[in-house]
Amino acid sequence: MMKWLGCLGVLVLAVLILGGIALGTYNSLVGLGQGVDAQWAQVENQYQRRADLIPNLVKTVEGAANFEKSTLEEVVKARASVGQVNLGNVPNDPAAMARFQQAQDALSSALSRLMVVVERYPELKANANFRDLQVQLEGTENRISVERGRYNEKAQAYNTARLRFPAVLFANLLGMKEKAYFQSKPGSDVRRGELQLRRHSRAGRALGRRRRSCARS
Repeated sequence: MMKWLGCLGVLVLAVLILGGIALGTYNSLVGLGQGVDAQWAQVENQYQRRADLIPNLVKTVEGAANFEKSTLEEVVKARASVGQVNLGNVPNDPAAMARFQQAQDALSSALSRLMVVVERYPELKANANFRDLQVQLEGTENRISVERGRYNEKAQAYNTARLRFPAVLFANLLGMKEKAYFQSKPGSDVRRGELQLRRHSRAGRALGRRRRSCARS
């Protein structure tokens, strides 16, 4: 009888220890997961800010005489495609993340091509409203890049903790899925588009400074 009670006590103790470990692991992963979700919200905010700037950009560019309609249509179409992507829970779904990034990268490429075409329209580059939109887009592209990098850092911290012992023993059982990453594409059209956007924005500001300097003289 005493031996049976001793074995039962050991079993109960083992269950309590394992339960405590599982609970601690769960709480730790929940905290890290909330950090990922919070950072994802920042990424979405910056992408939405860019999307909100595009209608004004298109309206301003449309005012230029004989501006290439196909280039504008690409931007409008790409923006619409972004809104049509069925996201779901993106951080927990690599396929959804890939769809989201593909749509956003397509919009970045369309904006890059638009800025290249604008170079052939001096009157548009001299438009104060257009230059202001360029500056805002530049700042937004920079913030998008920063927030994406921070998101990947949060996701990496979560995924690393998830793979550590003993979390690796409980993560799947507790429904703690691996977080998806943004995939970098060095030398891609998207990266070149961001650089092009920044370069044209700086050129626009320089043109504005030269014009003001000439006016004062």
